[in-house]
Amino acid sequence: MRLPYHVKHQVLIVPLVLAAAAVPAVPVTAAAAGARPARPASLLTIGGSLRAVAVASAGDAWAVGSTGTRTLTVHWNGTTWAKVPSPSPASLSGLYGVAATSATSAWAVGVTGNRALILHWNGTTWARVSSPGPSNSSLYGVAATSAASAWAVGSAGSTTLILHWNGTTWARVTSPRGYLSGIAATSAHNAWAVGADSTVHTMILHWNGTSWKRSPSPGAPPHAYPFLNGIAATSARRTWAVGDSTVCGCGPGLSMTLRWTGRTWKRVASPSPGGGTSLFGVAAVSASRAWAVGISGEGDSLTKTVILRWNGARWARVPSPEPRASSGLFGVATTAGGRAWAVGSTTNKNRGQDQTLILQWNGTTWK
Repeated sequence: MRLPYHVKHQVLIVPLVLAAAAVPAVPVTAAAAGARPARPASLLTIGGSLRAVAVASAGDAWAVGSTGTRTLTVHWNGTTWAKVPSPSPASLSGLYGVAATSATSAWAVGVTGNRALILHWNGTTWARVSSPGPSNSSLYGVAATSAASAWAVGSAGSTTLILHWNGTTWARVTSPRGYLSGIAATSAHNAWAVGADSTVHTMILHWNGTSWKRSPSPGAPPHAYPFLNGIAATSARRTWAVGDSTVCGCGPGLSMTLRWTGRTWKRVASPSPGGGTSLFGVAAVSASRAWAVGISGEGDSLTKTVILRWNGARWARVPSPEPRASSGLFGVATTAGGRAWAVGSTTNKNRGQDQTLILQWNGTTWK
């Protein structure tokens, strides 16, 4: 299956065709690794790229990604962000999704070598958990509603990959051909997964407590390559999906935001600044408050951060920092109280090594 630009951009930190390493990985503790002292959010600039963020509470959040060759996990304790050691079983490993239900339970998913990677946080360490994903498989999104129920999605070759955690083991669930990049769940009976099918049309799957079924989604303009990257749900009737559509699959195109009305998915107008915009992450609190983040640019040019805000009536762009020549945001999360985090990466004009980017919404501005 041909992947549009924004999908390739999302997965480029870890090639998917390398030989897999052995499965076991010894849990690593922060104390054992001698982690550096934590620093404020705006100063936590280290080598690597952050791809997803999850908030368990105002004083407990996780962001995950890759240093380019190894997994990367950083933690917010209510005051500072700090890097926390995490297993990297193969020579090339990266994380793309994270979900947290409490201070003692969080999941992170990605790829190691050419196999799906699942890590679990037990309150003290990150440890690898056995995954039923076959060779040439990757996981890009994870959602958890309790300690006994979680979902992870991605791809295995040209087939979507859906895994379920029942409190004891992860098991693969039958799913269609295509690629899944995001998942959201509000209960054991309501979950959504998004991506694209094998003909590069948007794919939205719904879990009703018994089975996954495809839900009709709005089409894209003629000759366009539409793709959905992220999804957020606050209830069975309130769900957002975001992505973009391009005419060539070679750069950011038109931003795409879809809203579930309780019966159907409808496309909602959204800005596409900078000559083109790809949206990767979305987070929602209520019917009148949601965030979407991504990148803007033309073709393969240097990119800029994009943050959109939903006020209950329309999406509008909100100013966001761009620390270096090229920057982008890939994940966003928010608390019920209104605090929000957005994560991504930034690099210089010569496209050197990526550096992590973490932004915080203080109720007035992103900084």
